[in-house]
Amino acid sequence: MSEGKTDAAPSLDAVRQRIDALDTELLRLIDERASLARVVVAAKRAAGDGGKFGLRPGREAAILRRLISSERKAADAGLIVGVWQELIGDSLAGQGPFHISVWGGRDPGRGVELARQRFGGAPPLRQAARPEDALAAARTSGGVAVCSLTPDNAWWGRLLAEPSLKVFAALPCLAAWGPMSALAVAAIEVEPTGGDSTFWVTDAPGAPSTIIEALGRDGVAADILASTGGLKLFQFAGFYQRDDERLARAPGRLSGVIGAAPTQLDV
Repeated sequence: MSEGKTDAAPSLDAVRQRIDALDTELLRLIDERASLARVVVAAKRAAGDGGKFGLRPGREAAILRRLISSERKAADAGLIVGVWQELIGDSLAGQGPFHISVWGGRDPGRGVELARQRFGGAPPLRQAARPEDALAAARTSGGVAVCSLTPDNAWWGRLLAEPSLKVFAALPCLAAWGPMSALAVAAIEVEPTGGDSTFWVTDAPGAPSTIIEALGRDGVAADILASTGGLKLFQFAGFYQRDDERLARAPGRLSGVIGAAPTQLDV
């Protein structure tokens, strides 16, 4: 018979008591975090930014990347992103107008799912019959449009004529939740995060591979995302401004950057 001792596994009651204690502490911390939204509102008013939309996708990406890269025992990236997107969305909704309009294309339910994954359940959400309707809502105070990428609608081409509206998020934000299938648009400034994709539209004719080769000669790494009605949507690796000199010789008479977004957080 072995003389060694083994630690007894905790009883189910003991585990449940620990969970209850953690729940109480989590509620206290969540409540404290939520109350800080009011402090943020006051600080913005004092700085003269009281009416400015509080959405900061670059800061959100930095927060989530830091949390995902932190040491942990069991919480996976999906749990972390889900919890913090809810907290961030609730905070934004408490700071001022914040509403979402979703055009889901052939799969409206998936569009709504992607929007809620990214922005949480706090902001009001409505489904749009057309992408034009969703973009119109994005022009209003606190508005965000979430539009699906479909093979039969080049809604993203409209952003060439509306530089105030920019793509700022690619959905879903985790690779574990599926490949990119929608983009989020708002009237905000887009900032580099250190791990970004830029979205570029062109009317250049010819095969996408020819355009990719031409871009590559100026050091631009590109992939085709969609091609509809004479327009093509490309994704660049890295962050590019609209006036980036690397795009000066890019093919097409009508072309331009329409925004940028953090790459999927678990890639």
